Amino acid sequence: MDKVKEITIWASGVVQDKEARDAALCLSSAATRDGKFTQAFDNYVDLPDRVYVPLRKYARISETEIEEKYQYENEHPEIVLVMEPTIIKGMNVLHGMKQGGTLVVNTNKNPAEILKFLPNKSLLKRIACVDATKINPQSLIDFTGSEGGVDKAGIGHGIGAVMAGAVAKATGCVKLENLVQTVGNPEATRRGFAEVIIMDL
Repeated sequence: MDKVKEITIWASGVVQDKEARDAALCLSSAATRDGKFTQAFDNYVDLPDRVYVPLRKYARISETEIEEKYQYENEHPEIVLVMEPTIIKGMNVLHGMKQGGTLVVNTNKNPAEILKFLPNKSLLKRIACVDATKINPQSLIDFTGSEGGVDKAGIGHGIGAVMAGAVAKATGCVKLENLVQTVGNPEATRRGFAEVIIMDL
């Protein structure tokens, strides 16, 4: 599984369920445009129908075909996104991460402030912060895309689009030009890419 880049996205149930799913879908779609093998999926252990309960979404990107397609959790994420910064205070968001990972947080705080709340910050090689909520305050709550349904609201219109742009800048796992072709709000993605604050550790 080392050849597969695992991305885990933490969010708050119901209010950010779609935004987290959008981020996973946008990143995997952008990587697909670059000829990579990808997956994007929910964590069926979590409870997305519970308001504000932490939940996870996942994406995987690989240069070669993904052999273990039916593994339903990312055990060793290389990249972690946190859509709601208060989750960091109560959850071990870096659980399973190997040495040298990247954390991207939606927050109005700087990376040094966020590091104070991470007990295992030594795992990180990089932390990045972007105020996705300020850049694009239109957070979407929509259930039409759940469980294989058609997402009538469209993909990548809210903070998920901003966070995807920030990930592209902080990690280089996808190209910005591919990403803007997958999101419903390309300007929000470009701003996430341009305005993310990155700290190397």
